[in-house]
Amino acid sequence: MKIAVLVKRFTLSGGKERYVVELVKSLCRLGHQVDVFACEAEQRLLNDIGFFRVPNRMTFSSVLNTISFVKETAKMLEEYDYDIVHSHERNYTQEVLTLHSFSYYEGLKKYTWLRKIDQKYLSLRSWLYLWLERAQMRTPWLISVSTAISKDVEENYHRTGNVVEIPPGVDLTIFDEKSVYAMRQQARKEKNIHENELAVLFVGSAFQRKGLDRLIPAITEEMHLIIVGKGDHISKFSKMIKAHPCGQRISMEGITDNVIKYYALADVVVLPSRSEAFGMSVLEGMACGLPVIVSHNSGVAGLIRHGENGFLMSKVSELTGLLELVKSEETRRKIGFCARKTAEKYGWSRVGSSHECLYKKIMSKRSPKE
Repeated sequence: MKIAVLVKRFTLSGGKERYVVELVKSLCRLGHQVDVFACEAEQRLLNDIGFFRVPNRMTFSSVLNTISFVKETAKMLEEYDYDIVHSHERNYTQEVLTLHSFSYYEGLKKYTWLRKIDQKYLSLRSWLYLWLERAQMRTPWLISVSTAISKDVEENYHRTGNVVEIPPGVDLTIFDEKSVYAMRQQARKEKNIHENELAVLFVGSAFQRKGLDRLIPAITEEMHLIIVGKGDHISKFSKMIKAHPCGQRISMEGITDNVIKYYALADVVVLPSRSEAFGMSVLEGMACGLPVIVSHNSGVAGLIRHGENGFLMSKVSELTGLLELVKSEETRRKIGFCARKTAEKYGWSRVGSSHECLYKKIMSKRSPKE
């Protein structure tokens, strides 16, 4: 098949972007020709992949920038003939669209009624986003990355037909329990973490949404919290850490190009998000044979069987008790073993094959004239 993939950034710096890169690589391994239409791309990722640079206009406004991307890609695609055109942005001109996040409409529900009226009816930016979203929800085929996203689409846009769930995958060769265990002693030594101390790992780029403020107060003596990623509200979280009685046991590592060493030193991965379309760090932790603690409203929660291959947190007050529970090495070993078995079902090759099957189904349903 000849496939066009639309995404603003073809990089490894975000969850959506990583999903797209790994999907494209998997489709290429299956023998398909894939062209990427993006505003920017990492050159090292473009081996055997066609690349068409999309003009990056209206950068002063996220919604206008998205509309510009829609218009520019539609114009560029007029010159080519593809079997499948698949977008990963808020597009509405393609045949297949992947939803990587909750809808804008769902986000409005979290506002107070007064602010909701202001945002929904009086804000031009919100009006444009809602118009764009209504258009994208009419895309012939939608892919959601989790059951939570599928429910969002059904509840807010009454759409159930031609909605297919394809969760993200994980590189099972890089995120591998045997590999990370071999690195464990050195990785913990570098961070001065003793074997009898619980190393808690948080990986994410949106600290507030991902619930870092819920996790920090739960850290006690004989625990270390390692925070990896580029966050928001940095000054707020820095103050929280400084004021915490165990603040010296909490470190903010920032962005890293070697995240695997942090999984190597970790005893548990925690993601207490307020809202999470999926949560790839949780799946990565599971692949490394680590127990995970995740809020029940995260997309990845659909893979978790509480007390068997991980733990689901329904209330913030439960977090301290769950951390105490995983202090037991026997518990960590038992849960981690089942976590790895679960992760083995979600390699990136499965993601590629699932897309391939969907593309073939779409093509088989077209009329001969198409």
